[in-house]
Amino acid sequence: MPVINRIAAMADEMRVWRRWLHRHPELSFDLPVTAAYVAERLRAFGVDEVHEGIAQSGIVALIEGRGAGPTIGLRADMDALPIAEATGADHASEHPGAMHACGHDGHTTMLLGAAKYLAETRNFSGRVALIFQPAEENGAGAEVMVREGVLDRFGIGRVFALHNAPNLPLGHFVTTPGPIMAAVDTFSITVTGRGGHGAMPHETADPVVAAAGIVQAIQTIVSRNHYALDDLVVSVTQIHTGTADNIIPETAWINGTVRTFAPDVQKMVMRRLREITQGQAAAYGVEAELDYEVGYPSTVNDEAEVAFAAEVAQDVSGAAAVNAEGGREMGAEDFAYMLEKRPGAYLFLGQGPGAPLHHPRYDFNDEAAPIGASFFARLVERAQPAG
Repeated sequence: MPVINRIAAMADEMRVWRRWLHRHPELSFDLPVTAAYVAERLRAFGVDEVHEGIAQSGIVALIEGRGAGPTIGLRADMDALPIAEATGADHASEHPGAMHACGHDGHTTMLLGAAKYLAETRNFSGRVALIFQPAEENGAGAEVMVREGVLDRFGIGRVFALHNAPNLPLGHFVTTPGPIMAAVDTFSITVTGRGGHGAMPHETADPVVAAAGIVQAIQTIVSRNHYALDDLVVSVTQIHTGTADNIIPETAWINGTVRTFAPDVQKMVMRRLREITQGQAAAYGVEAELDYEVGYPSTVNDEAEVAFAAEVAQDVSGAAAVNAEGGREMGAEDFAYMLEKRPGAYLFLGQGPGAPLHHPRYDFNDEAAPIGASFFARLVERAQPAG
């Protein structure tokens, strides 16, 4: 695979970085050890500026090229997940209950590899801003960094990011113009009835039966309330109620997720959830309250930037390994907040066979790191050629 020779020579060093990060996972915005490790590497590489403490633990590092020009942004996420690791790897998590189950250790390593190469060669004009972001999994760290002004403060004109893809062939790239990842919302419904003895249901207002009716009715949102060719997911993922087999409880709690691309579809789901909650509560003689939380927006790629990024990916992996019309997914990504403010592109990079993301046996494939680092480096060199 035609990765950059200098970056290929860093493969062992990048493996060390990645496995150190994997052994020391941290969650959300609370990444003091991770951020210190990244900042130490960046300073050792000789980057021009390292700005720390953005969005609590985020970092923006700047590398100046040869001559005047714009600033291009490259982003990697650094946070882990609250999952107990089951890989059995020598470099497994040393923090019980936390692990890099989404490959953010690999994303950080790829951007560090690109940083080292770009700081050494500086074969580009303008400058590059390396964005190391906290709280992608929980907390919308990208939104916080945008709100704290990183795009304006550092004059970033366009932004790019990679995410690893298990079971996509190693070194293959997939992206798509327009929406690539869905908006993600969450909802919960609290059902309040009148509890009592399980042998005397006529004296109660049973929240369990009402909750079951609400869950069944929610299924009609996708099957009966939306156009079949519009992507939509509404999933009930939790129901909690009761304490014993002979007690009808006072309350029941329902939780779920909504994934959409179009704002009008999102609004329809919100309306129907309110109507179903109120209507079913009245039908069963209970009270029910809906709490709907709007989350990450849809991740929308710029069409021209996707075409450009796909050309760069072809330079690295060959035309046969790049799919620039790969379609969209119902997962969500807070890089969406950066793409709302600047043109750019989000791509998936195959890392070969393995456990899926967010799985306790997942592990990033170190062979993918030089490929991703080469993509980032070539992206800068082609976007802003020296001279």
